[in-house]
Amino acid sequence: MLRNEPTTYSVVWPRGEKTQEIAPLATRLDSLEGKTVGFVWDYLFRGDEIFPLLEEGLKQRYPKIKFVNYDEFGSTHGGDEHAVIAGLADKIKSTGTEAVISGMGC
Repeated sequence: MLRNEPTTYSVVWPRGEKTQEIAPLATRLDSLEGKTVGFVWDYLFRGDEIFPLLEEGLKQRYPKIKFVNYDEFGSTHGGDEHAVIAGLADKIKSTGTEAVISGMGC
C-alpha cells in the first residue's frame, strides 16, 4: 500500500435480521377514572417506594381508580421470571386489570 492511498474498511450492520413483525399497540384508555391499574415490577429498584407514590398521585387525579399491587403478579425477574411472564396475561385478566404500569430497575 502506498503512503497516500486511502484505507478501506469493510462495514457490517450490527443489528440482526428482524424475526418478528411489529404488532399494533393496544387502544389507549380514554381515562383512568374507575379503571383498575396493575403494578408489575421486577423487584430490583425501589418499586416498593415508587408505586405507593404513583398510587397516591393517581388517586388524587382519579378518585375512583383501583389498583392491583405488584405482589399479585410476582417478580418479572429472577428464578420465577419465565413462569410469571407466561402467566401474566391470565393474571391481568383474572384480576380485572385494565392498564399496567411496569417498573424495571437496573
